[in-house]
Amino acid sequence: MPPNPDRIVRIKTVLNRTGLSRSTLYRKIGEGTFPRQVKISISGAGWRESEINRWVADPVGFSNQT
Repeated sequence: MPPNPDRIVRIKTVLNRTGLSRSTLYRKIGEGTFPRQVKISISGAGWRESEINRWVADPVGFSNQT
């Protein structure tokens, strides 16, 4: 097991951490300026905490292409 496994956080946590609204979050995902979700079950998805931390540290410079 890795020393610091990357946690998966759900949308409520992401919205609280970023201060974004749900609609803005999904718009930014579509634009490629916010991390994409990862599927965690048939009907569930979440975000890698490390990616959210990277976005919070530099929201303007974030790109999904990196």
